[in-house]
Amino acid sequence: MGTRNSARMITQPYRLYIERKDATKNMARFYSLEIGSNLFGEICLTRRWGRIGARGQTAAHQFSREKDAIDLFLDLARRKLRRGYRPRMRAPPEKE
Repeated sequence: MGTRNSARMITQPYRLYIERKDATKNMARFYSLEIGSNLFGEICLTRRWGRIGARGQTAAHQFSREKDAIDLFLDLARRKLRRGYRPRMRAPPEKE
């Protein structure tokens, strides 16, 4: 591998999936974050969010440094946790 590609390799995977539910407000939302590499070898933070069970929306951010992607990942995770999002406590039931 060349120097250019190895400089952009992710040292470890970062992935987070959280949900926010409130039956009194008919609220069932999800939010996910993942750091990986895109097809061009760039470091990419991908965000997905929406109503649980729906496709939702997606946004991607490219970075030249992994540290910048991690900083945004942690900042977004903190914001969502302050707003009441939590990790799913159990796996969804399997479909037959």
